[in-house]
Amino acid sequence: MAAIITVEGLTKSYASGFQALKGVDLTIEEGEIFALLGPNGAGKTTMISIICGNVRPTGGTVTVAGHDIVNGYRGARSAIGLVPQELQTDAFERVIDTVRFSRGLFGKPRDDAYIERVLRDLSLWDKRNSKILELSGGMKRRVMIAKALSHEPRVLFLDEPTAGVDVELRRDMWKLIGELRETGVTIILTTHYIEEAEEMADRVGVINRGELMLVEEKTTLMRKLGKKTLTVALAEPLAAVPPELAEWDVALKADGNEIEYVFDTHAERTGVSSLLRRLGDLGIGYKDLNTQQSSLEDIFVSLVHQEKAA
Repeated sequence: MAAIITVEGLTKSYASGFQALKGVDLTIEEGEIFALLGPNGAGKTTMISIICGNVRPTGGTVTVAGHDIVNGYRGARSAIGLVPQELQTDAFERVIDTVRFSRGLFGKPRDDAYIERVLRDLSLWDKRNSKILELSGGMKRRVMIAKALSHEPRVLFLDEPTAGVDVELRRDMWKLIGELRETGVTIILTTHYIEEAEEMADRVGVINRGELMLVEEKTTLMRKLGKKTLTVALAEPLAAVPPELAEWDVALKADGNEIEYVFDTHAERTGVSSLLRRLGDLGIGYKDLNTQQSSLEDIFVSLVHQEKAA
């Protein structure tokens, strides 16, 4: 699959001396869904703003659809649709007018059939003659997506797309994003909702303090870094962890009714079998066993904490 976005050695420093980005390298393939995760102030929005041509980089290069974002700004920007965090619309304008106007800004000829399709896909057609100020927060967010799609971009950036959106609308947007990908649109999203990345992304990038810590396929990342937790439901509660279990570093949970053991699924010996044997040797009975895979959120938190510790 060909790269549609290439970022090389990207840096951004401000007059205050703050370095928002520190030599970021990234390639995004056409047609993929890429999730960029990071805490507040990590550099996510700065990076998107540079790629979209809204902020000039201090160093490095960015190409979008074969166009340099600085020297070939028009070609690069016409390939991009951007849904920013903040709602940016004329409150007194009708929905259909603001979407048509956005299309015209990119020099695209009027296409009422296409605009209607976009509005219908976003459940906005019935609201097409409503003024923006009359819409709910979730509907305003949909209008922002319609504006970003109005000029038929090849790349769609979603910067915190479901912030302030209720669960039902969030699910609808996930569905829409999946449908857009099926049409060949490349989607890059930043999010604080880890479940969005876990649900949708093909690849995940983790950025912190201006550095891209890793980029991995989601399934590879979870397989490589994820751990499992074994929960043993005891037949009788324990007041404390017996010293004979010290080598497994288990923890008592649920008022002593459960033992929790975290293990590496890729280790030569997980320790699960030996732990269960030792429980039997000690006469500690159990009535149920359960294992749970670490989530992407667990992995993300672990990575950020590791960097802070370093």
